[in-house]
Amino acid sequence: MPEVPHDHPVDLERLEAARQSVITSDDAGRLAGLLGLIADPVRSRLLFALSGVERLCVGDLALALEVTDDAASYALRMLRTAGLVTFRKEGRVVYYSLAASFPHPLLEHCLRQLLSVAAPEDDR
Repeated sequence: MPEVPHDHPVDLERLEAARQSVITSDDAGRLAGLLGLIADPVRSRLLFALSGVERLCVGDLALALEVTDDAASYALRMLRTAGLVTFRKEGRVVYYSLAASFPHPLLEHCLRQLLSVAAPEDDR
């Protein structure tokens, strides 16, 4: 990586530590895509709802979130395409659950922490 001249002293040790921590541009793009995907309120709420149960059908998820079946179904399709949720059909009913590889505790912890950090001063 070419060095860029700076008008201030460079802390080479910390600079190298920061460089070791940086993810690749490709990984950053994938992460941005996933974060954008869960930035939608219905999709993020679906993930929270599914983290508390083994599985739920579209209608029950829509009731839990107080959204239409169509809104829940579309959000679930997006999450399924990204590999975040899976589905299983039992007769005519389709049940959704978080993917087996989904980091359940990590989601819960990180997103709730972000909510508290990003809370307006009045809420603290």
